[in-house]
This record gives sequence, structure tokens and C-alpha cells, in this order.
Amino acid sequence: MSLASQDPLDGVTTRCHRILMTGAAGNLGKVLRDRLKRYADVVRVSDIADLGTAREQEEVAACDLSDPRAVHELVAGVDAIVHLGGVSVERPFEEILPANIQGTYNLYEAARRHGVRRIVFASSNHVIGYYKQGEMLDADTPPRPDGYYGVSKAFGEQLASFYFDRHGIETVALRIGSSFPEAKDRRMMVTWLGYDDLEQLIKRSIFVPDVGFTIAYGASANRDRWWDNSKAARLGFRPVESSEQFRARVESVPPLPADDPAGWYQGGAFVKAGPFGD
Repeated sequence: MSLASQDPLDGVTTRCHRILMTGAAGNLGKVLRDRLKRYADVVRVSDIADLGTAREQEEVAACDLSDPRAVHELVAGVDAIVHLGGVSVERPFEEILPANIQGTYNLYEAARRHGVRRIVFASSNHVIGYYKQGEMLDADTPPRPDGYYGVSKAFGEQLASFYFDRHGIETVALRIGSSFPEAKDRRMMVTWLGYDDLEQLIKRSIFVPDVGFTIAYGASANRDRWWDNSKAARLGFRPVESSEQFRARVESVPPLPADDPAGWYQGGAFVKAGPFGD
């Protein structure tokens, strides 16, 4: 099928009854909380942090992802899961382990038990953060995590692959770049993912048929790029935003010193975080 001639969502219903979104109190959870209502009758939002009272078309469910019983209850009755939950910055391994590793396992195991067939897993560019800036990577590029956070996302990708092969649960693992209101520096000029493009990626990851286990990179149509999404072409993702609108402001600030590793590697400042507790 040529993407030029046919969108894989043509003729596909892009609405279901109930979507679960974990990590709803996080930065991207806040962005997607209302947007996901376009694709479901009910959005069940969950986090360990306070989410306030339920809004229209919502169910609010507090949940500690490291608690398997709580996660089992959380997943009951959902059609698809958008898994954003967990620690989203580089932290000591002891902080990463409960939510990002144990929690992701708990979620997939609950999905298996409840018969959920589609998960969108918020992976990260930090899975490949120790590749040099300027190297072109694709879905088959071996992971080179830049910290414990990146390691946890690499684990999540491998777990998702296993659950597809063993149990038939389809996953799109989104190696999200830098999804913020604007690109803040030279690295983000390459990795920036606008919110409309983020929503498009999530929508396609939920509804495009027969994705199996797919890795897709999350970046907008920026002038410069390090990531090749051709092996995720089945999603039909065509970004419409670009970081170019931020170039003048970003380039008005001096670049990082030549000896700063944050300017060498795709993971940026994450390569400098830690060690912890020394």
C-alpha cells in the first residue's frame, strides 16, 4: 500500500468505547486528557498524583502502577491503553524501578488478563540517547540508553515485543522526542514534536490495523532530522508541524561549549545526569 495513494485509516472507525490513559497528571497527559475524548466515549485517566474531579466523558482512577492488584482493576473494561505513566526524567534506579519497570509489566499482564489488544507505549528518544547527534537511526537501530530512564524504556519496548509474540497484544512504541510548546535549544530543533503531531501519532497508534509490534519515532517535520520512520510506514504518520518557527530565537543564544557532551549525543543533558548517591 502506498502512503501517497491511501491513508491506512481510510474506512477505519477511529472511535472506541473506553480508552485508559496512565500518567494523566504528567506534561503530555495534560495535553492529551481532553484530546483523547475525540476518540472514545469515555477516557479513564489515571495517575498517582491528584487529577481532581472527573470532567465530562471521564473516569478518574488513582493508581500506583507498582501495585499489581490496583493495575488489574484499572485495566478492567478498557478497549485500548495509552501508557504514559512513570518517572519521566533521569533518576536513581531505585526510583525508576517501581513505576517504569514493575509498573509496565503490571500493565501488560493486566492487559493480557482482561483481553486488551492494543497499547500505545510512550517510549523515549533516550532509548537511543548515546548515539551521536547527526547519526540517522531507524526502528532497527539497537538501543543505546543514556541513563536509567532510557534503560527502563528499552525494557518496556522489549516487554511489548514479547507480549505481542506470546499473547498477540499489539503495541506501538513511540520514541518521543521533545514534546513541548516550543523548541528550546538546538537539539530540540531536531527532536521537537508539536502537540498536534503528538495527537496524530497517538490516534494512529490506537486505530491503524495490524501494527503488530511497531517502533515509531516522535518528531515533527523539522528541517533537520536524525530519525527515519520508514519502517513504521504502516502508521501513515505525516507530521504537519515544524520547529522552524523557533529557529531565530534558538540561534540567537550561543551554542553549548565544544566540550559539553550534551551537545555530542542525541540524549542531550540526560547523558550528564548521575551517578546518584556517590
